[in-house]
Amino acid sequence: MTVDAVVFDLDGLLLDTEQLWDSAREALARERGGRWHAGAQRDMMGMSSLEWSRYMHDMIGVADPPDEISRAVVERMGTLYRERLPIVAGAVEAVERLAAYWPLALASSSNRPLIDLALELSGMNRFFAATVSSEEVPRGKPAPDVYLEAARRLGADPARIVAVEDSHNGILSAKGADMRVIAVPNAQFSPGADALARADAVVNSLSELTPAVVAGVAAGDMSHPARP
Repeated sequence: MTVDAVVFDLDGLLLDTEQLWDSAREALARERGGRWHAGAQRDMMGMSSLEWSRYMHDMIGVADPPDEISRAVVERMGTLYRERLPIVAGAVEAVERLAAYWPLALASSSNRPLIDLALELSGMNRFFAATVSSEEVPRGKPAPDVYLEAARRLGADPARIVAVEDSHNGILSAKGADMRVIAVPNAQFSPGADALARADAVVNSLSELTPAVVAGVAAGDMSHPARP
């Protein structure tokens, strides 16, 4: 298989934001009378803003309308980004390495304003030919919609794209779009063994994400096997 493009996830992969999302949502829930529980963050990973704000309204019991919940959380996240953008070590370098070989896109569950802000603050916006927020498609991850839309915006066949993901739902989403997947597991919210088993390769960190690994996965080279 020839690689036509590479599509990256954002949160948990290029940005260490999963804990920030968890804190922002939990704080809002507790301030506004919700019933936060330990599994809420994992439940919401990969959901679009429409989906997780509805979850917080329906399941967590936050009385505000979902659009107000989303607005309030995004506002908190934007403030945190401007104070200190939590870029994962090696993220910019990994993106730049692959951009030298293939067109890149971003397929993120984050809200559009936060995607644009993060890419601007990090300087990574110059590397991406297309970016997609799951709020711009009908369904969030693990549905394949956001990856299929990224492929459409790139003008590329999904079967000739390699996706880079860190999360359980993200891996399932990219595989559902018929893409090859390289997993870089998030240490704090590690994908389940069943999702990792579906990845075409697993690397321990972004420093291991090289053009050779992408090409090897595309060629079916099992010198970079998936490791549950």
